[in-house]
Amino acid sequence: MTMPDQTPNPVPPASSSEPQKAVPGAQRGPTIHIADEFGTAERNLPPAKILVIAIAGVLIAFGITAFFERAKPQGGGSLDNVSATDLSGQTSVLVALTFTLRNTGKKSLWVHDVQGKLVTASGTMTGDAVSAVDFDRYYQAFPALKENSLAALSPEDKLQPGEEIRRTIMVSFPVTLDAFNQRKSVSVVVQPYDQPVPITLTR
Repeated sequence: MTMPDQTPNPVPPASSSEPQKAVPGAQRGPTIHIADEFGTAERNLPPAKILVIAIAGVLIAFGITAFFERAKPQGGGSLDNVSATDLSGQTSVLVALTFTLRNTGKKSLWVHDVQGKLVTASGTMTGDAVSAVDFDRYYQAFPALKENSLAALSPEDKLQPGEEIRRTIMVSFPVTLDAFNQRKSVSVVVQPYDQPVPITLTR
C-alpha cells in the first residue's frame, strides 16, 4: 500500500507580539554619545585668553572702587611754625608746633587725641602733647617757645563743618637739639573721635 507523501507543516511566522531576540553585536536605535550630552570644559568654556581678560577687568574695577572709597581724614590744614629748645641736663627737646586745622567733613569734628611725630635719620618717634595748663610754666622757663605760639589745642575741642582754627601744641622728643634741627620731618597728628584715619599736618 502506497503511503501518501507527507508534506512537512510550514513554520508559522513569528508573532509580532513576541519579543525579538537580540542578536549579539547588533546595535539598534540611535547612538547616544554621553560626552556630547554632558559636554566638556573644552566645549562649554570660552577660550582661556577671554577668561583671563574678563577676570583682569573685574579685578581692576574692584581696585578702582576700593581706592576711591577708602577711608580719608576728616580734616586738613598746615603746620605753620616750629620752635624748639633743648632741656637742660636731658637729651631731649621741647617743641612748640603751631598749625592750622580745618574741618573738611560734613559733621562736627571732635578732637580725641593729639600727638607730635618726629622723623630723623635714626627713625620715627611720637610724643603726646603736654597739657594746656602747663603752657604758661613752659613759656616762663623757655621764652623762645612763646614766639608765634597761640592757644593750645586740647582733647574735646570741637570744629563745626567748614570751620578753621589755628592752635599750638607742645611735645617733648628724646633727641638732642642738633638731631632735631637735622630732622627729616615733624608733624602734628590729630585723632578725631569716630574716625579711622587721623589728620596729619607735616613740615
